Order: sequence, then C-alpha cells, then structure tokens
Amino acid sequence: MEHFTAMGTTVTASFLASLVEVVEAFTIVLAVGITQSWRSAFIGSATAFIALAMIVIVFGPLLTMVPLHSLQYVVGVLLMLFGMRWLRKAILRASGYIALHDEEKAFAKETELLSQQRADVRAAYLGGLAAFKAVLLEGVEVIFIVIAVGAAHQATLYAAYGALAALIVVLAVGLMVYKPLAKVPENTLKFIVGLMLTSFGIFWTGEGLGVDWPGADLMLFGFFVILALFSLITVRTLRTRNKNFQGVA
Repeated sequence: MEHFTAMGTTVTASFLASLVEVVEAFTIVLAVGITQSWRSAFIGSATAFIALAMIVIVFGPLLTMVPLHSLQYVVGVLLMLFGMRWLRKAILRASGYIALHDEEKAFAKETELLSQQRADVRAAYLGGLAAFKAVLLEGVEVIFIVIAVGAAHQATLYAAYGALAALIVVLAVGLMVYKPLAKVPENTLKFIVGLMLTSFGIFWTGEGLGVDWPGADLMLFGFFVILALFSLITVRTLRTRNKNFQGVA
C-alpha cells in the first residue's frame, strides 16, 4: 500500500509541476512558429531537447553515487524552497497583490515582439533562439522536478513518466486547438504544485535527518492538508487587507 501511495504521489506531483512548465514553453514556441517560421521553432526546440538530453546523460548517473539519506536531505531542502517560491506567488496572486498569469496575454506579448523582429534579417535566428531558450529553461526546471520528486524514493522513472505524460497532453491539446492553452487553470495548478512540492520537501528533509514519520508516506497528505489550510487562511487574510487598503485609498 505504501509503495502505491509513494508512486501515485510521485507521478501526480511530477505531472502537475511539469504541466505548468510545458505550457509556458509551448506558448513561446507556438508564437515563434506563427510569427516567424515553424522551421525556426522546430530547430530551436530540437536543439534544446538535445541539450537537455546531454544534461541528463552527464549528471544523471552522479545521483547513484550519493548516499540516500544525504540525497533525501539535500533534495528535500531544495524542493521545499522551490515549492515555497511557487506557493508564495500563488498566494499573492490569489489575494490580488500581484496580477494573475495569463497565457493569452503572454502569447500576445511574445507574438508582438517576434512580429516586430520579422523585418530583421536575423529574424529566423532570433525566433529559433527564443524557442531554444524557452524549451531549455523550462526543460531544466522539469528535469529538476523529476529528479527532486523521484530521487528521494528512488522513483525517478515514475517521475519521468509523469513529466512525459504532461508533455504529451500539452502537445496533443495544443496541436488540436492550435493556440496557447489559456483554458488550463495555470494559477490554480501552481497553487496545488506549490503545496505538493513543499509537502514533499518537508517530508524528505525529515527523512534525510532520520525522522520516522507516523504513517510513513501517508504523512505527505497530512502536510498537504496543513499547508493548504494555512495558505487558504493567508489568502483570505491578505485579500481582506488588500480590499481595506484599496477602500481607504
């Protein structure tokens, strides 16, 4: 039972986190293809995938040389900080302190920028470079997520399945509708992912320190619920404070 719980949470966390990153990369690649050329978009994306593959090939085997408890502790701390960064932004967005992320606006902004560069003789190069950077940067985050979510329980393969599923879903839906996936509730996803990654981080940091959690992997759900309640209370408090501040202003 514990094995299936660990695998299920690993795949789910990897899928949701990777889904956010893939949507952001797809938006830029699509903008390049529409405004410049699909050839530039394809070459830039393919080059980035090759670079990502090299990163995995070179650094992946090094993980097997690190003791499990040390790996759990390091990955746990990094994952906790990574998740808290997402969670902080999600709370601020939900409470109205910063603007919600809008894929349609991001797509329009990127399209306008690339359209302005169309007259430039380097337009194809600049378009390909934009696609390369988008896929590489978001891809590196996906690799980190897969390693962080999977390595601590030696379930990297399952985490990779989650990331691959996210890529397939985004490509399938994106190619069918031929536009950015604006209907994907990205801000909600980031909130949930922030909660999940922070929960994983706390859990694995404790395991790395030798803590014997009650209920083993089921404790992950406890951390998730506690963090969710705390975050929702924080959102409500900040939203009320923000409305009062705007009313006074």
